[in-house]
Amino acid sequence: MRDHDLPARERRTRGKRRFDDDEPLFLKRGRAAEPAPADPDAEPDPDTGERWSSWDDAVHGPQPHPDWLVTELAAKDTELGVLKTGKEADVHLVRRAVPGTDRSCLLAVKRYRDAQHRLFHRDAGYLEGRRVRRSRENRAMAGRTAFGRQMIAGQWAAAEFAALARLWEIGTRYGTISVPYPVQLRGTELMLEFLGDPAEGLAAPRLAQLRPEAGELRDLWDQMVDALMVLARAGLAHGDLSPYNLLVHAGRLVLIDLPQVVDVVANPQGPEFLARDVRVVATWFAARGLPAGEADPAALTALLLREAGIR
Repeated sequence: MRDHDLPARERRTRGKRRFDDDEPLFLKRGRAAEPAPADPDAEPDPDTGERWSSWDDAVHGPQPHPDWLVTELAAKDTELGVLKTGKEADVHLVRRAVPGTDRSCLLAVKRYRDAQHRLFHRDAGYLEGRRVRRSRENRAMAGRTAFGRQMIAGQWAAAEFAALARLWEIGTRYGTISVPYPVQLRGTELMLEFLGDPAEGLAAPRLAQLRPEAGELRDLWDQMVDALMVLARAGLAHGDLSPYNLLVHAGRLVLIDLPQVVDVVANPQGPEFLARDVRVVATWFAARGLPAGEADPAALTALLLREAGIR
């Protein structure tokens, strides 16, 4: 029997893993008395659009959790609309709030599409260097069967969540890279910190939308180089870096959309992905007026590969 054939409550307990150990006492094995929270898979209330928070049913982001994050089990999630549509996933805006209190936060919720409607048009190269343990899954992924496509979707979500968690911790410690806080992972649904204007529900602008003046352009480029250095030292390349998956929020350059993150050592095409990332962003900055000598793709790529331990 597959997990999606199990009742919702049994699915929530089967194979559950956490980054933390903050499970409330009344939910720990051997404790009793109080009921578990309502099923987060239940249909939303038709009048309010609310459903119970899925926090307790998910893998959590790194600790310490940010102060703004609502983790109470009594919280409810309300769908507010779509922020972005894509070939593989759509990003929705959700408000998580505790009824009757002022505790609330906005979340960007990335949901990969079902196996019939996803289009992983470039997955073969990105998945090099990623392996699952059982040969059945590897064969299904290679053959792009319906089951294999579901496995690939799970890999995208898990890879993005793991990369964001790692980079968030690096950024928190050293301040050299910015990514949205990865709130939780639940199947192929990834919940992230919403970056933008919470009052209006407007997302932070993409770099591609901006026309920065010389001083701001140079500062953003310096941040870009710092972020690329962090990735390289971690042995990673974004894999699809462009001005369209970089946000500018409160003066900070923020990397988003990392499901295709590439291990530049384990993936035979890793150096090529890294070089393409550099070339794309360097071209954009040069076109906006950054002196060519400061945005030399070949020199920066060579430096990053050395930092990654290649060449």
